Amino acid sequence: MKNRILLRNEVEEKRTWDLSAIYQSEDEVQEAMQELRVLTEKIVSEYKGNLINAENINTCLDEMRKVNVLSGLISSYRFLAVSVDMTNSENQSKSMEASNLLSKVKSRLSFVEGEILENDESVIEKAMEESEENRHYLEDLLREKPYALTIEVEKALATLAPVMNAPMSIYNKAKLQDMDFGTFEVDGKEYPLSFVLYENHYDYDNDMKVRRAAFEAFSKKLKDYEHTVAGVYQTQVQKEKAMADLKGFDSVIDYLLFDQKVTREMYDRQIDVIYEELAPHMRKYAKLLKKIHGIEKMTFNDLKLSVDPSYEPPITVEESKAYVKDGLKILGKDYAEMIDRAFQERWIDFVQNKGKSTGAFCSSPYGRHPFILISWTERMREVFVLAHELGHAGHFYLSQQNQNIFDSRPSLYFIEAPSTMNEMIMANYLLKQNEEKRFRRWVLSSMISRTYYHNFVTHMLEAHYQREVYKIIDEGGSVHAKKLNELKRETLEKFWGEEVEINPGAENTWMRQQHYYKGLYPYTYSAGLTIATEVSKRILREGEAAVEDWKNVLKTGGKKNPVELAAMAKVDITTDQPLKNTIAYIGEIIDEIEKLTEELGDDL
Repeated sequence: MKNRILLRNEVEEKRTWDLSAIYQSEDEVQEAMQELRVLTEKIVSEYKGNLINAENINTCLDEMRKVNVLSGLISSYRFLAVSVDMTNSENQSKSMEASNLLSKVKSRLSFVEGEILENDESVIEKAMEESEENRHYLEDLLREKPYALTIEVEKALATLAPVMNAPMSIYNKAKLQDMDFGTFEVDGKEYPLSFVLYENHYDYDNDMKVRRAAFEAFSKKLKDYEHTVAGVYQTQVQKEKAMADLKGFDSVIDYLLFDQKVTREMYDRQIDVIYEELAPHMRKYAKLLKKIHGIEKMTFNDLKLSVDPSYEPPITVEESKAYVKDGLKILGKDYAEMIDRAFQERWIDFVQNKGKSTGAFCSSPYGRHPFILISWTERMREVFVLAHELGHAGHFYLSQQNQNIFDSRPSLYFIEAPSTMNEMIMANYLLKQNEEKRFRRWVLSSMISRTYYHNFVTHMLEAHYQREVYKIIDEGGSVHAKKLNELKRETLEKFWGEEVEINPGAENTWMRQQHYYKGLYPYTYSAGLTIATEVSKRILREGEAAVEDWKNVLKTGGKKNPVELAAMAKVDITTDQPLKNTIAYIGEIIDEIEKLTEELGDDL
């Protein structure tokens, strides 16, 4: 652990990403912004009031694809620069400048969808027949027709976009700029603390004194801001409620699910079945951790401990490349070449520094290559995180090569399937490398503590809590810090039961995650991993045929809905069977970890 948190200008450049792949200079960015302004004016001049036939609709949409590409490149460049250093005021200003421009562009062009929908459906259907490139976009537009607002209202909403998107921005400013966690002390030794250091280091620390002192200090600082952050979150959910009402949806949840192209039944099933049927398995796992670590009373603060922390080898960035490339080679030569490029061309930001966004993500601007943010801790579990983000990268790398920008991005429901699939492939690869019991137990426990805990527990509990918030909002109520804390604590206590004490501070966990500002995102992690688990088992059984099916799914992008995409890989998500199969599989892994622990005994 470093004595202090480095500033962005102090980190190694070779461990940062290279944004020049998007634009090589500020002049190029400004030129792109001007090109976007000119293109916008051209579309307004040539098409406003003229979208009355199939030909004009298609030629206009051809231009709109160019607008979307340019907008995506500009917004990605500005967002990525800010995400690695929220303390950089110059980049913050440039990001706001871009946001304002994109809002104006969206407002100016808001007439396009409205005018298309004013046509008789036969005109739109003719446009679909005449352009395969625009067909899927127009199909989606027709689907939205019952909920479409007037052109003037849509223009007003587009103009207000920067304000409408403010909650997440304010949340991140509070989290990454204003919250100074300082240091904490254990046995006379001082330790630096930040969001990234807590979530990437101390939350997993094997030293109980350090782990619990860090949690106490971290939670104390969160609590100092709970009323502010609750106010921001209340603004977010009330905005979503207002939009649901404006568009005529019965509930916020129905409104947010609409774009995901899945049913309310599928959403509720994912939360309810896991909450009820996975809980006994995870309580058993918590009990096992308690026994292994000799903990008198298992607490929420102990749940991320490793089954065998002394066994997990440290790993460098360079070493990680060999692991992921070898592990993921089953996905083919093109995929391996992408991984080579990711390391060689600096697609990945590995460093830890003050003001850097927490967690990990992948951003894939159309027409360039993906960018991955991660904070490398030199722990082997980071290989799974890296494989996860490379799953997103590989997905969009393939989909963008095979689909235009209208069709490249699938439903949010499916977005985490390719990423979690890579984690499963890595685990299956590692299990084949070594038959030694301790190694096998380490891999299996990594699957539980990393892949399944993160996606099937952490995010599912977020989803359960989030659904309770929306129920209150749909009934005309509001939320505040005290209520949010109560909802979060209740969600945690019911899931973990008597096996885990939900210690003070755990109720503020809702303040740690920005997913709540992205609609119904949390539950999709388990939805994606359900699909990934079923497909990964099929690959083990059938080999190349299953791999080819999966690669075809990745290339399809957003051309099909989640049910259709899963069906391409021979998984039927219209029933609860894949989910129940996955929960049973998790239980089997935990049982084997317990058995291996007994067999290893004192041999550790």
